[in-house]
Amino acid sequence: MSIVPAAPLPPAQVVIFGASGDLTARKLIPALADSARAGSFRCPVQVIGVARSPKTDVSWRAELQQWLTPEQLEVWPTLAPNIHYVAIGESAAGDFERLKGELDRLAGPEVERVGRLFYLAIKPELFGSTVEQLAAQGMLACDQVRVDGWRRVVIEKPFGRDLVTAQWLNITLRKHLREDQIYRIDHYLGKETVQNVLAFRFQNAIFEPIWNRSHVESVEISVCEELGMESGRGRYYDTAGALRDMVANHLLQLLCLVAMEPPASLDADAVRSEKVKVLDSLDVYHSPEDVWQHVVRGQYSATHNQPGYLQEEGVAGESQTETYVALVARLHNWRWNGVKFFLRTGKKLKQRYTEIIVRFRVPPVDLFQGPIHADVCRLRPNALSFRIQPEEGIRLHFLVKQPGTGHLMRQAHLGFDYKELFGAATPPAYQRLLMDALHGNATLFTRGDEAEAAWRFCDAIRQGWEAPGAPPPAQYASGSWGPAEADELFQGCEGIWGIP
Repeated sequence: MSIVPAAPLPPAQVVIFGASGDLTARKLIPALADSARAGSFRCPVQVIGVARSPKTDVSWRAELQQWLTPEQLEVWPTLAPNIHYVAIGESAAGDFERLKGELDRLAGPEVERVGRLFYLAIKPELFGSTVEQLAAQGMLACDQVRVDGWRRVVIEKPFGRDLVTAQWLNITLRKHLREDQIYRIDHYLGKETVQNVLAFRFQNAIFEPIWNRSHVESVEISVCEELGMESGRGRYYDTAGALRDMVANHLLQLLCLVAMEPPASLDADAVRSEKVKVLDSLDVYHSPEDVWQHVVRGQYSATHNQPGYLQEEGVAGESQTETYVALVARLHNWRWNGVKFFLRTGKKLKQRYTEIIVRFRVPPVDLFQGPIHADVCRLRPNALSFRIQPEEGIRLHFLVKQPGTGHLMRQAHLGFDYKELFGAATPPAYQRLLMDALHGNATLFTRGDEAEAAWRFCDAIRQGWEAPGAPPPAQYASGSWGPAEADELFQGCEGIWGIP
């Protein structure tokens, strides 16, 4: 009996709207090049850039090539011929009809079997109109049960500016797309250490029994940045601020991974449903006074060699926009009731640093009373830290007795570094997430009800800041760890913010 060879798979098309922007050149194309080097493509992949600027395939390829590393350039001769460019307007129906024709031409004779990933790397206010134009040309319709001929749309944060706009965006998207076709991307969830939070918790039996309010006193999540308003970012940032830019997505997503219950499986909806439960259990601030007591907003000020936020290009002279947020969050559920979750993020801080620290309660009796070494926190010596950047790793901190006749305790730790253990840096977040989107795995993407639940919590903070009598943003010097007022959030918990 002769064996009939399997038919070659049809190509998948990655259609990038906003192709002339920094995100495409700095993140998306390098991520696709890395995936090609790693052999991650299950089928031939075509990349079609879409933007308003007039360019040819050849000129766009030349622009992109300049952003690639020597290792990525090794696969460029194979990747480049599959990279194309189409110039269109923002909403002209004729342009989208021409785009459809070009996609069909590139797809070849099996156009009905070609999968298409539309990546909207454009201004959020254009998400809705772009999806409507794609739908009007029949470019989003697909059968849910087919494994080929699929259609998916990736949108970058922010997913709205508040609850109302997030709901409007979800309604607009769902007019033309099923929820399983929508991929709301948060690149923090593509980082290896972030993903490893779940593996660490649910695959190690020694930790899950103590992962609750009986043993954990507090959790700290810090996302600190050295950068400010470089590259003309001030104009955008002044309409957003740290709450919308970081807390409503990155920080709350990290909170969900730490606090969620074990899902029934690693199926996308099983994981995301548990995250929604965490967000729904967040104790929303009940009054402006509640916000003022438990949330600190800050704004970096000038130093001798650094401009303050109000001096940045594009920033209004009397702007109240926050460049720093620190807050205490509480979860009203069985596992975490009474545990404080400290969240902070800010621009122009002393160091680029992202870490999750789980601090455990102390033993009920201190048997080793007496002197203690200066490097030890007498109050909370046991902690588990997940370092996400700049290096990636996990450490468990504990006390040991120093040799000698006395009872002098010293801090020690066990841990690992990803690069040391695995011999190489972890893959960039966009590489993992792009491959997941191409393969139809939505586990690391935000679901619509997740986005809405996050905005319910953040809207209460915004309303407190806009209420009469609200304190102005606290000032902190560029290059510091933020305003001193943020330290006062630890009152009653006897802790301090972690420092690298």
